[in-house]
Amino acid sequence: MTLVAGVDSSTQSCKVLLVDSDDGTVVASGRAGHPDGTEVDPRAWWDALAEAGDGLLDRADAVAVGGQQHGMVVLDDDGEVVRPALLWNDTRSAGAARDLTAELGGPAAWAEAVGLVPVASFTVTKLRWLAEHEKDNAARVRQVMLPHDYLTWLLAGRPAEPVTDRGDASGTGYWSAATGEYRPDLLELGFGRTIDVPRVATPNEATGTTATGAVIAPGTGDNMGAALGLTLEPGDVVVSLGTSGTAFAVSESPVADATGTVAGFADATGRHLPLVATLNAARVLTAAATLLGTDLAGLDRLALAAESGAGGLVLLPYLDGERTPDLPDATGSLVNLTRAAMTPQNLARAAVEGMLCGLADGVDALAAQGVTVRRVLLIGGAAKSAAVRAVAPQVFGVPVVVPAPGEYVALGAARQAAWALSGAASPPAWPLELETSAEPSGDGGSLRVRDAYAEARTRLHG
Repeated sequence: MTLVAGVDSSTQSCKVLLVDSDDGTVVASGRAGHPDGTEVDPRAWWDALAEAGDGLLDRADAVAVGGQQHGMVVLDDDGEVVRPALLWNDTRSAGAARDLTAELGGPAAWAEAVGLVPVASFTVTKLRWLAEHEKDNAARVRQVMLPHDYLTWLLAGRPAEPVTDRGDASGTGYWSAATGEYRPDLLELGFGRTIDVPRVATPNEATGTTATGAVIAPGTGDNMGAALGLTLEPGDVVVSLGTSGTAFAVSESPVADATGTVAGFADATGRHLPLVATLNAARVLTAAATLLGTDLAGLDRLALAAESGAGGLVLLPYLDGERTPDLPDATGSLVNLTRAAMTPQNLARAAVEGMLCGLADGVDALAAQGVTVRRVLLIGGAAKSAAVRAVAPQVFGVPVVVPAPGEYVALGAARQAAWALSGAASPPAWPLELETSAEPSGDGGSLRVRDAYAEARTRLHG
């Protein structure tokens, strides 16, 4: 049996899967936590990888790292970390995003240049923030990496030429998925001077070896890793309900959305991965459960006891600000309060519907960019919720399937590792097991819930 290792270095933890390269069967796994916060010393990720991969990485013939996108890891001339990494969910660079958008000539200019419009999540905005607010630290920076780049570089023994992949590079704001090239002018626009960036490897390239001789694949961003792990086909749209919410699909053509709603990312196979992201997803349910004095199972029971539409209550779930729509300073709002509607059941239902409506808007935005939407694949921690599974088909208006529980980012990284090890023209064909499938009811409930959400959003935020 040939074994490969896939790593998911996410915001909250590091997961490592040891996988049979022939069919994707998970043989063993490990996990270690990450520090909380929106800025983290990247060396903590390395420590977590060592803990999670103990006894696993040394058994693998190949390894790849899937990591949280956009995080800014800056290193000095000696390859040492200059300051804690700013993560994707750090919104302090929102002003820098607005400035950069204007300086290039507006949203359409950015969309044409790199397939996305700057928001606080993207690396280029964090570099601008650093240059403006921490001049001494900025002066020490020689190179910038993404979180998965940093771990891949350490696994390879800190080689002189770090590598990244096209998927994760496409979320920086200074690499174009349409041309497959860096935009040094935009990197300089962001940081004020030129700094080193990793080489972009080909999707199935063997980029180095670990200390134990395992082949190292390029790795990728977490959403690109999930797409690989889920073996996406045209017509599949993934809605991921984790710390953040995402809606994405594979595409043969690049996307350039001048509104900035859809980010025109690349995927990890040579295709494209148009994506919409929200800052608020599973934690909306956790917060609602806490407010109601219950746990997630209790929230499920309450939400399922309420009727569709939550008695008129609408929750705009911008509890941590929001990325899509671009409202970094927004707060959550509970709209249409009446004595009749103010029940625990309706509040629980409004939390579920509000979270899903935010992602359904994202699916609509993908469709507006030419993405075919035949079904939704629901993944992430909140996909385990019985209420989410029941409500999702009504909100999305298309069939919703829930894949069997799995660490799909780590599984996708393992699939990439197997691909690099084999040298084949395409990744190995691993089966996808589905746990549930549900069709929309067709009674108009989806339109009523979506219309109420849209009216509340427009009323409060324009």
